[in-house]
Amino acid sequence: MTIRSTLLMTIHKFDNLRDQLKWAAPLLARFTLGVLFLSTGWGKVHHLEKVTAFFADLAIPYPALQATLVSYVELIGGSLLIIGLATEFAAVPLIVSMSVALLTAKRGEIHNLPDLFGLVEWTYLMLLIWIVFVGAGRISVDSLLRRLIRGRNRHTTAPLFDASNQAQST
Repeated sequence: MTIRSTLLMTIHKFDNLRDQLKWAAPLLARFTLGVLFLSTGWGKVHHLEKVTAFFADLAIPYPALQATLVSYVELIGGSLLIIGLATEFAAVPLIVSMSVALLTAKRGEIHNLPDLFGLVEWTYLMLLIWIVFVGAGRISVDSLLRRLIRGRNRHTTAPLFDASNQAQST
């Protein structure tokens, strides 16, 4: 066996393994972000006065309203990410929240691209955007619902009598 054929066979095996494990990336990203946002949202919901004061210090308009909104966005959005329900929709308000965090709370720490890329909020933002484009993945409530709806549509929209099928059997 030549080096070239060994290399090609190894690449083929790696490609097959990667294809078999494609379900893991969205699951891990969703679960990691979901647990993170669920826990931060829980903490914020139970300490709204502190979050409100922090938002007021950042000169965010309507700090009490915004603190409540962000707290529940993180709590509910994190929960939805964990189970993979309405995943793309749940990610959007979290994207807004992370964008606002970067523009307000983290603004003073950003002087160049490496500073921005080194912030965890940037990493969360990029993962959330990735989830919006990739979706919840195979192991999610979203995927289960899609399979159930497709299965139901196949049965309900199929014609009662298929003339082409009847012609072949006679």
